[in-house]
Amino acid sequence: MTGSSPKRSPLAALIPAFGDNPSGDRMERIRRSPNFADGVFTNPVAARMAPAGSMLKFLQTYFRKEERSRRAPAGKIPLYGAEATLAELAAPPATGLRLTWMGHSSVLAEIDGRRVLFDPVWGERCSPFNFVGPKRLHPVPVPLAELGTVDAIVISHDHYDHLDMPTVRALAGTGTRFVVPLGVGAHLQRWGVPEDRMTELDWNESTQVAGLALTATPARHFCGRAIRNTQHTLWASWVVAGPEHRVYHSGDTGYFPGFQDIGAAYGPFDATMIQIGAYSEFWPDIHMTPEEGVRTHVDLQGGDPGHGVMLPIHWGTFNLAPHPWEAPAEGTVAAGRLAGATVVAPRPGEPFQPAVGLPLDPWWRAIATPTRQAWPPITDEPESATQPPHGASEPDSARA
Repeated sequence: MTGSSPKRSPLAALIPAFGDNPSGDRMERIRRSPNFADGVFTNPVAARMAPAGSMLKFLQTYFRKEERSRRAPAGKIPLYGAEATLAELAAPPATGLRLTWMGHSSVLAEIDGRRVLFDPVWGERCSPFNFVGPKRLHPVPVPLAELGTVDAIVISHDHYDHLDMPTVRALAGTGTRFVVPLGVGAHLQRWGVPEDRMTELDWNESTQVAGLALTATPARHFCGRAIRNTQHTLWASWVVAGPEHRVYHSGDTGYFPGFQDIGAAYGPFDATMIQIGAYSEFWPDIHMTPEEGVRTHVDLQGGDPGHGVMLPIHWGTFNLAPHPWEAPAEGTVAAGRLAGATVVAPRPGEPFQPAVGLPLDPWWRAIATPTRQAWPPITDEPESATQPPHGASEPDSARA
């Protein structure tokens, strides 16, 4: 490759998980991007990336004992069960569309006979090190090696809780195509993914994989893995459209009006996967609250809250923010109900088909740190709240 590029620091050279900086032709393409200005990728709407307000106030909030205890579940997270998950995934979805939330932002989407894996993170920590950093709060729902063949692996951006080096290395030998935002290929190439098995896209660029159209769409976030954050890799949300169904994955993003434009250009969607966790008043521009997530879902559906279903992502698996562990789920269900949107709440590893058998059981309540508040009902008819997907086996918690 030709062209100048940022140099890798000596420390980054010793730590493979830091990845690599774009160089040569890849960096030249980045410089030609309409979303790259003054040496960095820019957001569609200005966003502050550093914590807002007093750092002292943030630290006091983050380390306050009574709040710290609520940032993790008080009991074991009830996974659906690997045996039950794999049994369901062994047969194609009768409706043509099935989603399986694997925790955090990792979702297996089966769309019109094809399989797409979003932001796969099977590592124990979202960190460059295996001994420090946020540790997962539940085991992986299904061993990666048993998940089966996927047609495309889609990455939203290069933060550790979305781009996991051990997972990428494990998938590098499968022959699957990686579809990633512009610049992220530098990390993949360092970790063993051949260049001819990756496609890097700028916003509103598309590629075809196995009959599916995958389009990178704008998001309001940032990038970076190493100590020196160069902002030379793009972040994106994603649209995946098949002959009959289409889905949207938000990656990480703050709210911005551009979701209406995405919905108008590529929607409406049978299902949206929207980030609703790890939000805070200290970083309001780069992550969404549950209320903003529901608003995004409605924007993407052209203002029609009754179209499609919303799957909340980016919560439950890692402790990344000051809010209570269960707050993203509770807030999204409440906001969805007020908006008239259909919010699904599967256990990690629980496959569901948006057209049938939506999972609505508030399973997180049984393991949330006790409070004096009374939980509101999830539906007007509590007796019908739990509706497993057609043909589902009982979850682990029911068999125990």
